[in-house]
Amino acid sequence: QVQLQESGGGSVQAGGSLSLSCVVSGYSLKSGCVGWFRQTPGKEREGVAVIDSDGSTRFADSVKGRFTISQDNAKNTLFLQMNSLKPEDTGIYYCVANRGDSKCPRNWDLIYPYYYWGQGTQVTVSS
Repeated sequence: QVQLQESGGGSVQAGGSLSLSCVVSGYSLKSGCVGWFRQTPGKEREGVAVIDSDGSTRFADSVKGRFTISQDNAKNTLFLQMNSLKPEDTGIYYCVANRGDSKCPRNWDLIYPYYYWGQGTQVTVSS
């Protein structure tokens, strides 16, 4: 059974940093597409970043240059390092994974490829 468990959310001032972690069970990080989505009340869920089985990464334009996605295959853990945080980064961050037998799609920021979702962790950035 696949389970995704996020941690590391919290409150920071603008310009600060946070690091999110996602412990994955029942799923190989070396075979599928995994990443992070976020949601603010009143807005659609937004793809933040994904990492493919070959190590390639994709980022939303709004976070490019500020966020880094990585994974530790030995620990089966996914990470999102967030630097230079802005108030508009506020939201619930979800760890996501596809079915585990395909690469990240060209249109990676659509929600349909991601079959597995964590429960989310809150990130709040104040001005």
